[in-house]
Amino acid sequence: MTKTHKTAAPPLPSQPPLDSLRVAVAAARAGSFTAAAEALGLTHGAVSRRVRAVENWLGTPLFERAGRGVALTPEGLRLVRTAEQSFDAIARCADQWRPHRGVMTVSMSVVPSFARLWLLPRMRLLQGEPQDLRIDLVVEHGLADVAGGAVDLALRYGGGQWPGLRSHLLLQERLLPVAAPPAAEALGSRAGPEALLRLPLIHDSDASQWRLWLAAAGGPRFRPRSIDRRFEDYDLVLLAAQAGLGVALARLPLAQPWLADGRLVAVSNRPVANPLAHFIVQRPDEDREPVLRLQARLAALAGG
Repeated sequence: MTKTHKTAAPPLPSQPPLDSLRVAVAAARAGSFTAAAEALGLTHGAVSRRVRAVENWLGTPLFERAGRGVALTPEGLRLVRTAEQSFDAIARCADQWRPHRGVMTVSMSVVPSFARLWLLPRMRLLQGEPQDLRIDLVVEHGLADVAGGAVDLALRYGGGQWPGLRSHLLLQERLLPVAAPPAAEALGSRAGPEALLRLPLIHDSDASQWRLWLAAAGGPRFRPRSIDRRFEDYDLVLLAAQAGLGVALARLPLAQPWLADGRLVAVSNRPVANPLAHFIVQRPDEDREPVLRLQARLAALAGG
């Protein structure tokens, strides 16, 4: 009979005694064992023993005498700083998922323009009425590390594929040229590419939408010109068009309120589907109920 041999599990990394490490951090903050003992409700001897346990694990002293108190050695300073950062990270994580009056917190990353144009007006509904979710918004241009747990969800604009993550379609867009009312009156509602190109074209950091629209309308290949204007955030593109600085592409439905109240007017009857869209992005194994609740509410408000 053949014997099977189980592969031994790799040894766990050596860890300091965490309770003792907390006492050592408290002693470093207090500047003396006596003050740490009073703050923690321990005896001076108990603090000394726990600090010694950490020193035995580390293999070098944490503290040296400094007058009537103690000061960290260079090795102790490095360990205590790292321990403080780790304890703070654990506290933040615990605070995030511990209910506050029955309300759970979900962190979500979003770019500034989408937050201003679409998300913030819907925050009360997303958090529930009465509120049963607290949404911690991380508003930034960069891509938050969803896979690494930096946030629970992200709202991203693109083609829908991000390695190691699962995405759900939130909003699709149509592209339509728009301008401020005076410019729109001069252009008319059926302006062709040649008429539009006589004015500055306004776009954000991605000019591919103008390239797409001009190609679909039978116009020349789009090449950025010195008269064109570029802004980092899409809501600034709309504000620039409203100010009469040129023609912009309304990304509908994001820009729909600007058309509805007359701040901008369509100058073409040729809407073009945008191949890029807005997606809800999360980890593939995400199954926490508050995160899934927020995802469902986002999809419902987007009409999905």
